[in-house]
Amino acid sequence: METIKSYTSLQQSKVLAEILPLESADMYYTLEDFVDEDTGDIFSIEKVSLGSPSNTEIAAWSLAALLGVLPFHLIVNNQRYAFSMHKGLNKDGETYMLRYNVFNTDVCLYSTDYYNNPIDACYELILKLNELKML
Repeated sequence: METIKSYTSLQQSKVLAEILPLESADMYYTLEDFVDEDTGDIFSIEKVSLGSPSNTEIAAWSLAALLGVLPFHLIVNNQRYAFSMHKGLNKDGETYMLRYNVFNTDVCLYSTDYYNNPIDACYELILKLNELKML
């Protein structure tokens, strides 16, 4: 069973930093360089911390922060669509899918693929809404 991520990956964070206001991030990455004393090799370690990022840090988002930037509802062509998260189960464990439906119906404006964690589903939905200029 896969462990559910609690924040965006470094790559997701870099993309979202181009789309979302940095003030919406509630975590940040720092890259720390270390030297292997035996070989002299230099390597970087990603470190994630809680709090608002500064200008030298890379913004990251928790699930709560991602849900906070997603609209609760959308209005398209005078039709209101409500946000919902669906949790399912498959042979690999729990799955998550996000969608916007017409209130009290199964008429769907957009839904994500199924993911093993809700962070990836939120990431896909934010990318789609940004592409549609609905964010």
